[in-house]
Amino acid sequence: MSAADQRCGLFAPDVAAALAAATAQARGAALRAGTSAASLRQTEQAARAKASAADCHSPDIATAATRVRSAFAGYAKMTRLNYAGDVAGWAADRNLGRAPRWSLAQESSFGTGADAGRMAFGLAGREGQEALVAVAAFADGAQPYAARLVLRDDTRASQPYLDRFGGGSTAGLPLARRLPPVSAQKAYAAAARSPAGSDLLPKGETAGWAFRFPDAASVELATLDPREAVAVDFLFPGDVTRRAYVEVGDFAAGRAFLQVAGH
Repeated sequence: MSAADQRCGLFAPDVAAALAAATAQARGAALRAGTSAASLRQTEQAARAKASAADCHSPDIATAATRVRSAFAGYAKMTRLNYAGDVAGWAADRNLGRAPRWSLAQESSFGTGADAGRMAFGLAGREGQEALVAVAAFADGAQPYAARLVLRDDTRASQPYLDRFGGGSTAGLPLARRLPPVSAQKAYAAAARSPAGSDLLPKGETAGWAFRFPDAASVELATLDPREAVAVDFLFPGDVTRRAYVEVGDFAAGRAFLQVAGH
């Protein structure tokens, strides 16, 4: 129906955004279950070909569009949605508020012993104005002076690196084995650093540091394969780096879910 909507203009922007979110979620689930990207591309091409040949005013198209609008009526009332992943999922919340809050977040633990930490990562802000943010707390109270987001550079590697034998499901594959080698990586430096507000801290933490990344990083993250991972490096004096991993998962679907509220 997404292909038909692009050709025939079947849906209002809010319904189209909801359809995009559902499409992204379905694509992610198929990839994680072992469906190849090539197979999905063939399916998408077949759908576009079928849509291009369809009569925009046909009864079949009208019936299908009515069903989508009916489904959207229930979807539009949802304000929270959880997206499961192989290792870590995303929690989406499109309620608006004046205080900074997480709209789309994934929490994780990293490191061991004195180097251990907790991180919340995702889209945060107030009144629907979200930015890509990492908030971290460290067991030893260390204070990072900078952070960078490390991800696959699609100009150097068009496909994700998944360190596994053969194809099939990625369930159980550690996030560290979903990041490309250094030669195929790029990084976004955090644009701002500040003490983290209590509403953004990882669960159970009382103090931490927040780093805001450029908007371009959020856009690029949404284009990555849902099976891969990205890393957040926290930089400390003495050339010390502590790394946390994020499962890309359904970030694109969650981001689209939030955008429904803006239409």
